[in-house]
Formats: sequence, C-alpha cells, structure tokens
Amino acid sequence: MAINTSTPQNLTTEQFADVLHGKPSTIRTRLCKTGSFYGIRPIKLPSGRLLWPAEAVQAFLAGEGAH
Repeated sequence: MAINTSTPQNLTTEQFADVLHGKPSTIRTRLCKTGSFYGIRPIKLPSGRLLWPAEAVQAFLAGEGAH
C-alpha cells in the first residue's frame, strides 16, 4: 500500500500494518507496552479507534524515525 504524500492523512492500524507488511496486533501490543510504535504516537478518537499520522509513518519508513 502506497502512502499518498501530497495529502496529509491518517492511517488506521490495519492500514499501518499493511504498509509495514505486519500484523495489527503487533502494532497494538507495542503501543500498549511502550506508549508508541517506534516513536510514532497515534491519535485516539473518542470511539477508541486509533489513527496513525501518515507523515510520521512515511518518515519511519524512510529511516527518519525516533528509534
């Protein structure tokens, strides 16, 4: 899944996992244990849903992450 870099957007946990070729449960587990996923903090909606900032995900994939 390609991230559209021209329009800022947020990714669901499932979309984030797809970009990483991983599992959503891995992302949720690390978030619960450390408070972030390798320095990326999600936006938590009132419904409890998590949205991950696309710009932070793109920076992480480019090797510019905090960890």
